[in-house]
Amino acid sequence: MAREWTDLFITDGQGPGPDAEHEPEERRVGRFRRLRDNLRKTRQALGAEIQATLFEELNEETWERLEEALIYADVGARTTAGVVSQLEMEANDGNLSGGEELTNRLVELLAAIAKPEGSEDRIDLRAKPTVILMTGVNGTGKTTTAGKLAHHLSKQLGFKVVLAAADTFRAAAVEQLETWAQRAGASFVRGPYGTDPGSVAYEGVATAIREGADVVIVDTAGRLHTQDNLMEELAKIRRVIAKQIPEAPHETLLTVDATTGQNGLRQAQLFNESIHVDGLILTKLDGTAKGGIALAVANDLKIPVKLIGTGEKLEDLRPFEPTEFSRALLSAIGSE
Repeated sequence: MAREWTDLFITDGQGPGPDAEHEPEERRVGRFRRLRDNLRKTRQALGAEIQATLFEELNEETWERLEEALIYADVGARTTAGVVSQLEMEANDGNLSGGEELTNRLVELLAAIAKPEGSEDRIDLRAKPTVILMTGVNGTGKTTTAGKLAHHLSKQLGFKVVLAAADTFRAAAVEQLETWAQRAGASFVRGPYGTDPGSVAYEGVATAIREGADVVIVDTAGRLHTQDNLMEELAKIRRVIAKQIPEAPHETLLTVDATTGQNGLRQAQLFNESIHVDGLILTKLDGTAKGGIALAVANDLKIPVKLIGTGEKLEDLRPFEPTEFSRALLSAIGSE
């Protein structure tokens, strides 16, 4: 079942909150179709190999082809080995045949991997205000994602949102975030060019407290995981936020560009070691043949993917749903 925005968040059920109405079936179908289309490059990368395995006898060559296809799609060597071994064992035991049955079982296994056991794949919004810290490498779409998230929280769930532009060294980022704040009807906090990012984050939280906002989203400057001084700056922002709300930030989200493949996995690992990441947002999934990185990250790092970006439009930022994603990844193989 497709995941709705209301499914992504944990709320206390108080105040405006989300609309309890369910999404019409035709809209769900349309969204799945968009996701399937946006993952076209990855499906094409998988398609030639997996199609070859579907209608042939399940033998050693079959498993080799499937393994190559999954690795090429950046599902990751460790994840791929586990999936293929499981499928091969079930086939040898007589519990699995080729064709559609193999595809369905593959979807089940990939979906199970995409949601690490013991991890929380939702965003807890019960703290008032909830502080969400956005981090990531330059060019991953972090600022755009922060704006889109604010829009969905405001327009679809009825929450009062504050956007804080703590990327104080890139004027374009501040202007971009301000435009999103206007679209979302959110309060906006900025500082002079080059000012201390921590002071903007501090003021963002103070504004949220003063205005009785539900959520404050702090957008930080993009930085490489190898830049120790900037990683320390990020740690400082966290400390400044905690001075007002000791348990904040409540959620640290890392945006990862899916087109970077295994390098994105390495980025996530090092960011997590430095600041602790609660969830990932995988962007640009529409522009890569390596969409399997979502599965590699979840399996190797045990960090849940919470959101995916598959295009520039507002509706192209979606809550990540493992089964929906896995099925879209593999659907209609051979029908391109």
